[in-house]
Amino acid sequence: MSDRWLSVEEIAEYLGVSKDSVYAWISKKEMPAHRVGRFWKFQRLDVDAWVKSGAADESKSTDES
Repeated sequence: MSDRWLSVEEIAEYLGVSKDSVYAWISKKEMPAHRVGRFWKFQRLDVDAWVKSGAADESKSTDES
C-alpha cells in the first residue's frame, strides 16, 4: 500500500500551511481527517480531493503563521 496515513505535521507541510490552520479546518469539520487514538491522520488522496473541490479556499484560516 503506497498511500500511507499522514500526520498533522506532514499534511501541513504538504499543503504549505501551518499546523494551526490544519487544526482549525479539523475543528470546523471541513477537512477530511480521521482520529486514531489521540492523533489525527490524513489520506493524501482525500485531502487532494478536498482541495480540488475548493473547500480549502472557502475555509482558509486567517492564521497563516
